[in-house]
Amino acid sequence: MDRKISFIGVGPGDPDLLTIKALKKIESADVIFWADSLIPEKIINLSSLSSEKIKTSGLTLERITSIMIERFNEGKIVIRLHDGDPCLYGAVKEQIEILNQDNIETEVIPGVSAFQVAAAYHQAELTIPEITQTIILSRAEGRTGMPEKESLQDLARHKSSLCLYLSARHIKSSQKTLLEFYPPETKVIVGYRVSWDDGWTEIIELKDMEKFTIEKELIRTTIYIVSPAINCTTNRSNLYSPSYKHLFRNK
Repeated sequence: MDRKISFIGVGPGDPDLLTIKALKKIESADVIFWADSLIPEKIINLSSLSSEKIKTSGLTLERITSIMIERFNEGKIVIRLHDGDPCLYGAVKEQIEILNQDNIETEVIPGVSAFQVAAAYHQAELTIPEITQTIILSRAEGRTGMPEKESLQDLARHKSSLCLYLSARHIKSSQKTLLEFYPPETKVIVGYRVSWDDGWTEIIELKDMEKFTIEKELIRTTIYIVSPAINCTTNRSNLYSPSYKHLFRNK
C-alpha cells in the first residue's frame, strides 16, 4: 500500500464531529502534527499514548515540513491535523507542495466547518427558496489581503447567506459595509470557539454586531453568519410538493 502523509480536517472542536475516516487515522498515527491553538486536546487524546504529538503554533512552515519529511522517511505514519476543513484557510497547499517536491504523496481528509455547526445549533437552513440559494464563505480584509474583485462590498451586494471567518478584529468596518446592503434587523449567528467546551453561539441583529463583538471581547476564533434566511418565513421547496413531478416521483 502506498504510504502518504494525511492532512485531516477535525472540525471546529467537538470530537464527536470527527469523520470515521479521520478518527481511524488519528488512532493509527505514529506522529501527529496539530494546530494546538485551534484544536482541543480532547481530539489529540484519541490518539495512541505512544504517538509523538508535535504542536505547530510556534513553528514555521519550513520547520514543520522538515520534521514531517524526517519522520516519514523513518517509516512512520505521519498525519497533520487542521481545525475545521483543510480547504478553508488551512494553508495546506504550501505544505503539500513542499512534500510533493520531496516525492512524498499526500492526501486530504475533509472535516466539518464551523459555519455548518453554528447553523445546526440554531436549526438554520441557509438556502431557503426565493430568499437565497447561495452561501458565500469569506473574511474581512486584514493583514492577509483580499483580491480586489472579492471586497466585502462586492460580496454583500448579493444579499445571500454570508459567512465571515477571521473577521472579529475588523467588525466595525465590516458592519458598516454590510449595512449598505442588508437591512439592520437581518439576523446574524455569532459563534465563538464553536463546539468547544467553553464555546457558544447566539443570534443577534446586524445593527448590533459591532456592539456585541466589543461587549463579548471577541478577537479570534469567531464566525459570523449573516443571512436573510435565518428565522425567516419558510417558502416551501418544490422537492416534496405533491404537484412537483421528478425522476423518483412521477405520479
